[in-house]
Amino acid sequence: MKAAYACAACGASLAKWAGQCPECQAWNSVEECRSAIPGKGNPRFSGYAGVAARSEVIPLGAVDSTEQTTRSTGVAELDRVLGGGLVAGSVILLGGDPGIGKSTLLTQTLARLASGMRALYVSGEESPQQIRLRAQRLGAADAKLLLLPETCVEQILAVADQQRPDVLVVDSIQTVYTQQLQSAPGAVAQVREATAQLVQYAKRSGTAVFLVGHVTKEGALAGPRVLEHMVDTVLYFEGEAGSQLRLIRAIKNRFGAVNELGVFAMTDRGLKEVSNPSAIFLSRHQEQVPGSSILVTREGSRPMLVEVQALVDESPLANPRRVTLGLEQNRLAMLLAVLHRHGGISTYDQDVYVNVVGGVRITETAADLPVLLAVLSSLRDRPLPKDLAAFGEVGLSGEIRPVPSGQERLMEAVKHGFRRVIVPQANAPRKPIKGLEVLPVLGLADALQSI
Repeated sequence: MKAAYACAACGASLAKWAGQCPECQAWNSVEECRSAIPGKGNPRFSGYAGVAARSEVIPLGAVDSTEQTTRSTGVAELDRVLGGGLVAGSVILLGGDPGIGKSTLLTQTLARLASGMRALYVSGEESPQQIRLRAQRLGAADAKLLLLPETCVEQILAVADQQRPDVLVVDSIQTVYTQQLQSAPGAVAQVREATAQLVQYAKRSGTAVFLVGHVTKEGALAGPRVLEHMVDTVLYFEGEAGSQLRLIRAIKNRFGAVNELGVFAMTDRGLKEVSNPSAIFLSRHQEQVPGSSILVTREGSRPMLVEVQALVDESPLANPRRVTLGLEQNRLAMLLAVLHRHGGISTYDQDVYVNVVGGVRITETAADLPVLLAVLSSLRDRPLPKDLAAFGEVGLSGEIRPVPSGQERLMEAVKHGFRRVIVPQANAPRKPIKGLEVLPVLGLADALQSI
């Protein structure tokens, strides 16, 4: 085996690394790759890869259609994000900022799984003593958990073949390297090749594998984007600095819904599950305050109530500010234009700030109507009723468009004591809901009239 280099843009082969490809003139496209020794084949398909030399053609009707069973991790919020639990042979990539709680969560999870499954924790960043201290802090010092301090993927797979774990954690994938490449650990080629070997091992042995990944300054997973395509599930661990709240969001999931959300609270005893996140995301002010509205949103299969806050103030600038936290800034500018055109309310000389309480990121369009209600409340300095919630998409022509799962959103509002909900006409329930007044609206003018 010797080092070889190829251009990722045109595929040209090079004898050594170069900043610019001599064939297509692309910059920073040359990557290290593996070159097999003549006559010995590709080493990826030998050794621990365990891939059969000859594949068989299987008729579709002969494939076993039995649904893959899932096993609970013992952490309900993590099970929700994974789609019900762990699937044998699945590969989960967990990314997040340093210190957010990735290792804490996996240590707690493996400590619970170790009571009925064989669990192996591979650490490339911490010593066994450090992991033991963390387990003592979490109250899991007596867990039957196997530890392996190792960074060579060939050695990891050799130990895994001996121990045959049901669950394998690699913390982190950026520290793991393969002896078949000469580049340093953390390089794009190293991360990609090590992940490929771990994925092949998981599919061959049926072991569920967790890979911990670092994130860049922009918040994306470090390393090649191809990692997200190689694994079965991609989870992002999110949380604001200084806040005890931690959110796990599924970006990709072959065994469940994407954009599913799990909520945790960080304590001195580790991560605690939050079964009712709506109670955290609602401020419940002692007195009615202007600029606050309640959104009934939906994350995956879970409806939640979130407070949307807006502050509108006279701007001294020629171009007033449009600042959002937890929402898309361009959508706020569009909604303000709709408010002016179809509601007759202008904010061209006002700074507008919009914030979603609790650090939640809202990506669905159901937040359009609550955002406009909060902006109007702050502009007029008149608070909205405390028992009022809303959801609905606002179109460019001023219509209020329906959103999915309207019935579940209404039931969530009733559960938390809200008595009135402004909804799109198409989301109005067919039967009255006890204790709830539903206010269906067709357009923005109707919504403004209802308050």
